[in-house]
Amino acid sequence: MDTLSVIVPFFAVILLGFLAARFRIVPMDSVPGLNAFVLYIALPAMLFQFGADTPVAQLLNPTTILVWLVSGLVVLGLAVAIGLGQRRSWLDASFGGLIAVLPNSGFMGLPLIAALRGDQASGPIVTTLLVDIVIMQSIALAISQQGNEGHMAARVKTSFIRVVANPMPWAIILGALWGTTGQSLFGPLDHVVTLLATAATPVALFTIGAVLARKNTDSSAHDSTRRGVLTADVSVLTALKLLLHPTLVWALGSLAILTGLPLHQEDLLVLTLLAALPSAANAAMLAERLGADSSRIAAVILMSTVVGFATFSVAAIIL
Repeated sequence: MDTLSVIVPFFAVILLGFLAARFRIVPMDSVPGLNAFVLYIALPAMLFQFGADTPVAQLLNPTTILVWLVSGLVVLGLAVAIGLGQRRSWLDASFGGLIAVLPNSGFMGLPLIAALRGDQASGPIVTTLLVDIVIMQSIALAISQQGNEGHMAARVKTSFIRVVANPMPWAIILGALWGTTGQSLFGPLDHVVTLLATAATPVALFTIGAVLARKNTDSSAHDSTRRGVLTADVSVLTALKLLLHPTLVWALGSLAILTGLPLHQEDLLVLTLLAALPSAANAAMLAERLGADSSRIAAVILMSTVVGFATFSVAAIIL
């Protein structure tokens, strides 16, 4: 019951955001603004604090990186193969892979799992954020360009630019660098960062719900035949995200511990819970921006969030 008392409020705020946008209490046009506030201002402030409070050695734990990266690549590759087998474009197949492997770590995972397992959980979570943004997203974006004419260098450059433009890894890196000084931020500046970091969790959760409502409204006009095909495809991707991904992380992490690699059991539990999270909400906006089938991606996010309430709760109680 204690575990559920932590989890339920997080999903309740997501539901509140969904209902507020669905019934126009919050205008649909304001949703991108909410998303931008979280992504570019509030969440980087929170990540800066966590980066400063986490030892660099923990942020760069090679076993954590290895377990997360290998399990993610397996899921990404499988989802891309499924998409190509369905005769989807490289762009849509790559986004199917991305949504199957990318958990909602920043908007949801960091505050939720820290509340469940304590502040020490922030170390492996921040590490996985760096891996997801710098490596996994870059690989997925590079795959998405396979069907396009042009040189590999141009595709790599495009992927690199999108990674560099993401403020989250910079916030983590700057926080980690500042943490090595052992100094606190100047008083008023520290208060500003703390205020923004405090706003990150509730606004991020509310924004997840609002984004889902906006995408659900945008895709409501699809015909019933397409919806039936889409539901089957979405169910497969959701299963990859909520079931296969955490299972692989737990299995590979357990193997790493058995072979003597430096990975604490508690860190493995955090990684497993992180992998069991719903898909990242901002992937739908990225898909829309790049011309992928954003309604498909939004449907996976919605289903994984709804089903994920049950599956994540079970995982949290068991672990």
